[in-house]
Amino acid sequence: MKVLGISGSLRHDSYNTKLLRAAEELLPAAVEFEIWDGLKSVPPYDEDDDVFPAPPAVASLRAAVAAADAVLFATPEYNSSIPGALKNALDWASRPVTTNVFRSKPVAVVGASTGAFGAVWAQAELRKVLATIGARVVDGEVAVGHAPTRFDEDGHLVDESLREQLVEVVEALVSEMPVALSAVA
Repeated sequence: MKVLGISGSLRHDSYNTKLLRAAEELLPAAVEFEIWDGLKSVPPYDEDDDVFPAPPAVASLRAAVAAADAVLFATPEYNSSIPGALKNALDWASRPVTTNVFRSKPVAVVGASTGAFGAVWAQAELRKVLATIGARVVDGEVAVGHAPTRFDEDGHLVDESLREQLVEVVEALVSEMPVALSAVA
């Protein structure tokens, strides 16, 4: 079984990528975890360019999502919404509409931000977009506010309450995978 992680942040030392790594530690041993890191390479969506073969970064995204049993998103919040690069990638991945790679795919959304609210608005917007494109959005939220204080110098999530929330989201996501696995580690 495989979970794909997608960080909505392009930043090298991203708190959202760190949040995905924290989630990886909580997955059952039988679950493979991979972070797709091609977001920065996805070109702006243009229907004229939505042909076969797809642009390489788009093909990579579609293949990674198709090969995964579930997807975990970690998103920052830009201007109270989803980062443009992440929304753009989802626009590409949502084509063709009726057979897109997210159709019926279990997904979960978490987020981290330097502000107080932990990207809650961006998470809500991302859940809406994912539901619209046909993904099965798992209930649960992890809002990591004041992210610089929530991770240690090695990138580990140190807030126990947030770790417990992350466990709940990871368990919910795993339980929605085609063959549900035993409890989260």
